[in-house]
Amino acid sequence: MSDTPLPEPLLDDDQLDRLDDFLASERVSEDALDLIGTHGFLVALAVSPREVPPATWVAELFQGEPSFTDDGERETILGLLEQLRHNAIAALEQGLLPELPFELSLDDISPEETPIGDWCAGFMEGVFLDEPGWFEEDEEAAATLLLPFMALSGLFDDEPDMAEFTTDTARLEGLVRQLPELVLDLYLHYRVPPETPKPMPRKKKPAGRRKGGKR
Repeated sequence: MSDTPLPEPLLDDDQLDRLDDFLASERVSEDALDLIGTHGFLVALAVSPREVPPATWVAELFQGEPSFTDDGERETILGLLEQLRHNAIAALEQGLLPELPFELSLDDISPEETPIGDWCAGFMEGVFLDEPGWFEEDEEAAATLLLPFMALSGLFDDEPDMAEFTTDTARLEGLVRQLPELVLDLYLHYRVPPETPKPMPRKKKPAGRRKGGKR
C-alpha cells in the first residue's frame, strides 16, 4: 500500500455547492471567478508569501460588490471563502495535499478547455495580486515553481518560452497529476523557512602533560 496520504478536502460537498450556486447566480458579476477559479485563487492566497488584505482579494474575486440578499448571506459566503483559504493553510502546514475539485487528467483535451485550466488560471490571478511578494526574493526559483501553473492556465500561450511546454501533452499530463504536490512544494518554499544547521559542539582537548611538570 502507498504511504501517500489522501488529499485533504478544503470544504465539504454541501459547502462547495453553496458557493457554486452563489457564484453562478445573476447577483455576481459576469467577470467574477467561478467556483473552480475561486478554489485555485484561494489556494494561491494560502500559499502567498505575504498576506493579502481580505478587502483586496474579495474585490478581485467578485470584480465588484455582489448583490447579497442580506447581511446573513454576506457573512455565509465570505465565511466559506475564508474557511477554504484557512483550511488550505492548515492542510499545507501539516504537509498534507489539498484535494482539487476535478479529476487529475486532461484526457487529450487542451488545459484551457478543462476545469484544470480554469483552476490554474484562478491560481495565477491570486499570484497577480502580489507579484513582488512572489518574485522578489528569488525570481528564478519562483518562475520555475510557478511554471506548471502558468503552462496549464492557458494565460501564457502566446509566450515563446511556453511553446515547449504547451505542445508536449505527455508532459502536461504529468504536471496535472502532480498539481497537489506542486502546491505543497510552493508552500514549503514560501512559508517554511529552511532549517539552519545546528552549530557543532567544540571538542574539549584532552588534558595532557605540562612541560616539565608531573602527570
